[in-house]
Amino acid sequence: MNIKSKSKKLNKNWLNAHLNDPYVQAAQKDGYRARAAYKLKEIDETFKLIRPGHVVVDLGSTPGAWSQYVRRRLSPTGAAVGALNGTIIALDLLPMEPIEGVHFIQGDFREESVLAQLQEVVQDRPVDLVVSDMAPNLSGNSTTDGARVELLIELAVDFAINHLKPEGALVAKVFHGPGYDDLIKLFRAHFKQVKPLKPKSSRDKSSETFLIGIGLK
Repeated sequence: MNIKSKSKKLNKNWLNAHLNDPYVQAAQKDGYRARAAYKLKEIDETFKLIRPGHVVVDLGSTPGAWSQYVRRRLSPTGAAVGALNGTIIALDLLPMEPIEGVHFIQGDFREESVLAQLQEVVQDRPVDLVVSDMAPNLSGNSTTDGARVELLIELAVDFAINHLKPEGALVAKVFHGPGYDDLIKLFRAHFKQVKPLKPKSSRDKSSETFLIGIGLK
């Protein structure tokens, strides 16, 4: 089999697996933009993080599935549109199709000017929850990639400790590999409770897991 044929076969296998994925099918049925919504759903149901009236900041929001889930949780009727009891502020480097009731900022979270925009929208409101699905473009070099992931998490933690309510929480996607233990230590230095969770909807082959920090020290 030549390389081109092999590549076509791999693409076809991936597409078949993707279309038959129960979470992909559920996302299509439930009107979510991505299967990732079910990762946050499981985390929220496990730790009871989102409640009416909350201020939620969604970092790395595009395509918007997490903001969609939060929006429904803050709706008095669980609806995707209409009344909203709470505030959702989303940010991503990539554009995101609008979601009713979600304030979206496009920009690089690592840049001070973008962080200033986010802080301007948050104003002095204490934040109840920061969720971060941010991930850098991976190079394949585990040391380089580990450092890039670590920087994003450090920035998310720094934002959280400066804006969260004392009982607030941070949910951040991390990857097992170099730097993982350091990130656990970072969370434990700033949060009273630190729990790792790999949602059932995370793909088996993925090294991702989520760190949940609850209650600022």
